[in-house]
Amino acid sequence: MPDHTQRILNKVPQVTLAFWIIKIFATTLGETGGDELSMTLNVGYALSTVILFGIFLVTLFAQISAKRYNPILYWLVILSTTTAGTTLSDFLDRSAHLGYIGGAALLVAILVGVLVAWRLTLGSITFNHVVDPKVEAFYWVTILFSNTLGTALGDYLSDDAGLGYTGGALLIGGALALVAALYFFTKIPRTLLFWLAFVLTRPLGATLGDTLTKPISNGGLNLGTLQSSAVLAVAMIVLVALLARKPAGDTVTER
Repeated sequence: MPDHTQRILNKVPQVTLAFWIIKIFATTLGETGGDELSMTLNVGYALSTVILFGIFLVTLFAQISAKRYNPILYWLVILSTTTAGTTLSDFLDRSAHLGYIGGAALLVAILVGVLVAWRLTLGSITFNHVVDPKVEAFYWVTILFSNTLGTALGDYLSDDAGLGYTGGALLIGGALALVAALYFFTKIPRTLLFWLAFVLTRPLGATLGDTLTKPISNGGLNLGTLQSSAVLAVAMIVLVALLARKPAGDTVTER
């Protein structure tokens, strides 16, 4: 298939700095939005997860059915995984009483299992070139569980580890900086670095979201889940609109 045709059919965006900025906004919005439904509106973790997982399935079906990359649709699916991941993680950690470590361990096992199944089934794992429905299905399942895992990690760092929201955000930010350095200065496979960064941006969003919404006495800014979600949603819409002007393609080489 000619390279030009592959770029047209590619279902995922270019992995650029803009991609990661929008991803962080999406994960932060997923935290505040999930908390708005499960805690502020008192829907509960289990029912909120069912509702948000249903939304994820609807957006996922639309994404897989699309013939080419649609930035609005793509980021809607990302956002649905972050909100569903927030409430699912909270359900496992709190309602199911697994704790942050237990929940994170379970999610790590699931995530690794999905990646292994992806590799064994299709022969390789990708992140920046998705044209086959089977590849896309594995891609989105991986994203769902990576975002769910990230929530558990963020909560563990800010609560159980005693770092607080700011300390947790700084630690994760440092880890992301290390991944970036490995990208620029080593030959570590780009696919591995991408998925590491993808997981790490979720706890960053979780700690940033908690910083915005939690009470001042707990180290937050007490801005409220609804207000914070509204501001983050507007910012994300603007960023996606700007990104939509650029075509999808492969700007990061996998190896």
